[in-house]
Amino acid sequence: MDLSARNTTPAAIERRSIPFRGDELRSAPDGTGGEVLRFEGYASVTEVGYEMQDWLGPFTEVVRAGAFTRTLAENADVPFLLNHAGMTLARTKSGTLRLAEDSTGLHVEADLDPANPDVQGLRSAMSRRDLDEMSFGFWVRSQQWSPDYSQRDILDVDLDHGDVSVVNYGANPATSAQMNARDAAQDLQRLTADERRALFDRLAVEFAPAPPGLRLWQAQAAALDL
Repeated sequence: MDLSARNTTPAAIERRSIPFRGDELRSAPDGTGGEVLRFEGYASVTEVGYEMQDWLGPFTEVVRAGAFTRTLAENADVPFLLNHAGMTLARTKSGTLRLAEDSTGLHVEADLDPANPDVQGLRSAMSRRDLDEMSFGFWVRSQQWSPDYSQRDILDVDLDHGDVSVVNYGANPATSAQMNARDAAQDLQRLTADERRALFDRLAVEFAPAPPGLRLWQAQAAALDL
């Protein structure tokens, strides 16, 4: 199987999740005599490999140190969300969300309104450990593959209008990449009909029930008469 089909930069947003690393939610003064709930944690850890899966099989992915340098310098507009959706609880544009890259990864500090019902729910869920992962949405600007296409290094990402989120159960990194269905289907043209059938059969069994991305690839492949 020709793995060089991986050597394209995805055009769609991607998401990655990690378990909490020192994440906490605590009361803090807001500077006006009141208080905020301050969240701190990491949305991404750099220089640590994790397993991913695409339509060609498994590979290792590493977010390299410095991947966030440019987007943070450009003052990316990023919201703090729950499960990548719903009302914005903090935002870099307003100064209630602050992002920085340090030796661990992408550090998140958010000032949350304790009167907001969604924040109250977040506080309760975190105290019960019902929420225990963080995730971030991003676009890849620059990447590098190893010569055998078994490792993808993410070198530069764009966070503008992406997000950082606390998630109740983050998607497995092996299935969290959001691929463009048409691009993926066109890449499948490089495979023989037998290779495509074997690939779809294997993925359908491994990820049963078939994830939306796989169903889209199958539908697009059919539309292109692959």
